[in-house]
Amino acid sequence: MEPQLRPKAVGLCPGRLVLLLWVSALSCSLSSLASPSPSLVPRSRTSYSFGRTFLGLDKCNACIGTSICKKFFKEEIRFDSWLASPLGLPPDYLPSYPANYSDDSKTWRPVEVSRLASKQQSDISDRRICASAAAPETCSIERILRKTRRFQKWLQAKRLTPDLVQGLPSPFLRCPSQRLLDRVVRRYAEVADAGSIFMDHFTDRDKLRLLYTLAVNAHPILLQIFPGAEGWPLPKYLGSCGRFAVSTSTSPLRDFYGAAPEQAADLAFQLLAVLESLRSNDLNYFLYFTHVDAGTFGIFNNGHLFIRDASALGVIDKQEGSPAAAGAVGESRDIFSCLLSGCQAELPSCYTIPEKQSLVLVCQQLLPPLLQGKFPSPVQEEIDTALRQCGEDSLPDPEVLGAASRLKDILRPLRTCDPRFAYRYPDCKYNDKF
Repeated sequence: MEPQLRPKAVGLCPGRLVLLLWVSALSCSLSSLASPSPSLVPRSRTSYSFGRTFLGLDKCNACIGTSICKKFFKEEIRFDSWLASPLGLPPDYLPSYPANYSDDSKTWRPVEVSRLASKQQSDISDRRICASAAAPETCSIERILRKTRRFQKWLQAKRLTPDLVQGLPSPFLRCPSQRLLDRVVRRYAEVADAGSIFMDHFTDRDKLRLLYTLAVNAHPILLQIFPGAEGWPLPKYLGSCGRFAVSTSTSPLRDFYGAAPEQAADLAFQLLAVLESLRSNDLNYFLYFTHVDAGTFGIFNNGHLFIRDASALGVIDKQEGSPAAAGAVGESRDIFSCLLSGCQAELPSCYTIPEKQSLVLVCQQLLPPLLQGKFPSPVQEEIDTALRQCGEDSLPDPEVLGAASRLKDILRPLRTCDPRFAYRYPDCKYNDKF
């Protein structure tokens, strides 16, 4: 059961932009940082200021009708007090913010509100959009994007096809199959009916919202089409709005680099198992990372490890195959290809991605600081040897996969079965699978 968290009031000065506010009728002063009992706080509707630079699209397009915005305006997400300024307002540079979420305004659970693009990237994106139409620095983002050739093709399309996403920068869309794109449309949670592979039930704004999200960051889309409820190692998607997404809260892997040996072994074992499930699963999708860092993976409070940031995930359809990109690469590039990065950025062909890719990245960058110097000899030497082989990019796929399998075998008996690992306790007492 999720712990109940008491929400805290957040101060607000007129004219300051805040993601979502649950505020009392107090004046804008330092005294507003107090945390009165929720029952004593007036529940009158507050005024919200959703600016274009904050959302990424105009308010009417980026927010109204989306699931998380409905939560926003029902005041069902509350932030803990911020520590960054005298008034406790959220700093612009943070990639994510902690908050509390409720379905009934009584029971609250921690969630994470994450940026799909950094503040600097968002500013660059807005300037590029305006410049693409020779518009002044302040312009209607929505109006300009609606006039693009790509979006006009989206308006006419009944089905999301590979040519409609060609040239978008996300590794998720490098070589998409029709089966994968149908899954995107069928499971897109921000429309009233997401049960069809055809986009007849999408409004113009729904189509622009989906296109914009795919162009900026496919993370919330991946959370929807590969949900944790079906066994995928991803946190629960709660909604998105403009440049922000809300999902179940996790602690980044970097916070566990100093963990005790038995916890480090457990997390490393889980991480290798996650990569194995991405390579081999019942749906015949091969998911791989283009890069990883210490914030890519996160841990729930029950000890379960999940993918915290799916923005660097690529997908190859092993069942249907991925069509070769049609036409010249340059012809598929437009403003949607350049929202966050240079228009000349190249992604490798999906046909050149080896099975070992994610393992090499994780064994080189994430597992050494987690496992280094944690175990007595000769176990530590065995771990270090397997890690070196697993992270050796020059070795063929079978050798790297074999080294990862040996590392899992070494780590398995180093894990303990006790209540600290609630995600597999007490099952681990009766079944060695856990």
